[in-house]
Amino acid sequence: MVSRRDFIRGSGATAAAVTAAITAAVSGAAVSRVAMAALPEPVSQASAATQAPLLPPDGRPYDPVVTLNGWTLPWRMVDGVKEFHLVAEPVVRELAPGMKAHLWGYNGQSPGPTIEVVEGDRVRVYVTNRLPEHTSVHWHGQRLPNGMDGVSGLTQPAIPVGKTFVYEFVARRPGTFMYHPHADEMTQMAMGMMGFWVTHPKAAHPLIARVERDFCFLLSAYDIEPGSATPKIMTMTDFNLWTWNSRVFPGIDSLNVRLGDRVRIRVGNLTMTNHPIHLHGHEFSVTGTDGGPTPVGSRWPEVTTDIAVGQMRQVEFIADEEGDWAFHCHKSHHTMNAMGHAVPTLIGVDHTGLAARLARAVPDHMVMGERGMADMAEMQMPLPDNTLPMMTGTGPFGSLEMGGMFSTLKVRRDQKPGDFRDPGWFSHPPGTVAREWTGPVGTPARAPSASPAASPAASPAASPAAAVELQARKPAGHAGH
Repeated sequence: MVSRRDFIRGSGATAAAVTAAITAAVSGAAVSRVAMAALPEPVSQASAATQAPLLPPDGRPYDPVVTLNGWTLPWRMVDGVKEFHLVAEPVVRELAPGMKAHLWGYNGQSPGPTIEVVEGDRVRVYVTNRLPEHTSVHWHGQRLPNGMDGVSGLTQPAIPVGKTFVYEFVARRPGTFMYHPHADEMTQMAMGMMGFWVTHPKAAHPLIARVERDFCFLLSAYDIEPGSATPKIMTMTDFNLWTWNSRVFPGIDSLNVRLGDRVRIRVGNLTMTNHPIHLHGHEFSVTGTDGGPTPVGSRWPEVTTDIAVGQMRQVEFIADEEGDWAFHCHKSHHTMNAMGHAVPTLIGVDHTGLAARLARAVPDHMVMGERGMADMAEMQMPLPDNTLPMMTGTGPFGSLEMGGMFSTLKVRRDQKPGDFRDPGWFSHPPGTVAREWTGPVGTPARAPSASPAASPAASPAASPAAAVELQARKPAGHAGH
């Protein structure tokens, strides 16, 4: 990653040079070669690890966010304006160890870096197009001049290949937003072009609490065939990789917090379907959407919140239960990787002798599904290159049998304030882990029959050993039907 010092070193550009750049780059106009000399140097990031929060070196102070498996874009201040530089370009993103995808993104990654500003900031964003086609940037959810909204053909001409455009507006309201193209969206968003934008309040806000931990990430999905690396952009429903910030479990980092912390998690959905995001061990309240903070009277305790396409949900809770708590999408197929949609269900089918006979004819063949899919998590089945198992990951007690949109919230009493490092697996106090029972199992009490005068036909139903059969009489059909 280019150091922040190198980035800020270029901020000595004169106000006159920057003014010339902006004069040459009114809404929707390309920046000239001369004006490019006044641009902030683009910063790139190659690591898929969660980066430490970016403490603001200048401008209005704020409490920074932590982007899960991502980072925050540095800026420079020029005459009181925050200047950022986004580069739209092809990138290689590691989805999890063992699989990389050829995506499109910003500044070396998909999603692009998070942009953090403060309410009232004047923001100037240069966007350089290094894609093989034109693009634009829409600032999803922002209040801004119409010509800065980023819809190519409607509010601006598209940014041609090799050109740099500039967007400038005031961050008018606090909240959580997103950015993504509004040019050839089907291709560009399917290839991973998106990013987070957070506008922090400039002062104490009655609906926005101070928190000790503030996380954010985007939901995205890809259809990448086994053995390949480029998404199929024409897919509308049958995605096989469901990701958080273009990562799948076990490549998604844990959210590491201190016992008693007030925690905020901001989640934006740019997939093609809704996602019920579920947290174990705690209740939370939805305190914000991409429309802004929610009124206090509209909040109630939840453990799952459904996030529709194009929406953002901000949840908050007190991390007051120690442990490693699962955090995931509650659609079961979204916690799997590289799913095969045409695989038949063979539960209960007797495979005796079949696997051995097939193996002699097809050495790599594996019979699947007699007892369910859990065996797949531990089988050493040969996989195509650059492909992940459907279920993977290992916990302190064995296979986790998870993939896709899954991570953990790790709550520790000894996690230091501001320390976001993974503390390792939780050490359970004695007697607090579910275990095998080897003692006698008592016979449960059963309710007596409804009445001593019940008919003999009813008595077998009261016996635990009796078979119960439900008989239904269908209504007679009508003439002519």
